[in-house]
Amino acid sequence: MDAMIDLRDLVADDSERLFAWRRQGEVNRWMSDQPPQAWGEHQAAFLAFMADQDRRGWIINRDGQPVGFLSLTGLTNCNRRAEWGWYIADADARGRGVGRAAEALGLDKAFDELGLQKVSAEVFADNEAALKAQAAAGFRREGYLRRHALKDGQFRDVVLLAILAEEWGACRARVRKILASAQLIAA
Repeated sequence: MDAMIDLRDLVADDSERLFAWRRQGEVNRWMSDQPPQAWGEHQAAFLAFMADQDRRGWIINRDGQPVGFLSLTGLTNCNRRAEWGWYIADADARGRGVGRAAEALGLDKAFDELGLQKVSAEVFADNEAALKAQAAAGFRREGYLRRHALKDGQFRDVVLLAILAEEWGACRARVRKILASAQLIAA
């Protein structure tokens, strides 16, 4: 049996966990910005995130254990669109459908709970796992930005992806059925 995935609201006690996760090589590798080098820098950014009405974050749990992070930015946009990002920090949870389950749960939050019209993402062009996961959730490619992000001294290409509320509505039942059959989310 696979593990059940859920999202829980980010709380103050998550700060240390996020600091450690964000500094992991396998997480940092796919992030466009650099991880915080010092605890104080991280804590200031974390507190700003928690206080910002424009952003929201959730811890991705696998059988009640924290394994990753999902966030939405741009929630106060008058156009009802936001950008998201997520990662699976626990190596044992990668490649097991946890990210896909977290995406479905996150899209439910974005569209049903928060009333967004569009969720977009920027993904490094060589991050095949994330591109596959986003496509499986119904994201469509909207653009390709050449040499868009400077990471570790190299310019990297970025793929722009997005999903609209009605697109998620059209594939939601199918995606959730697959995830529920795999016992990754509740039916």
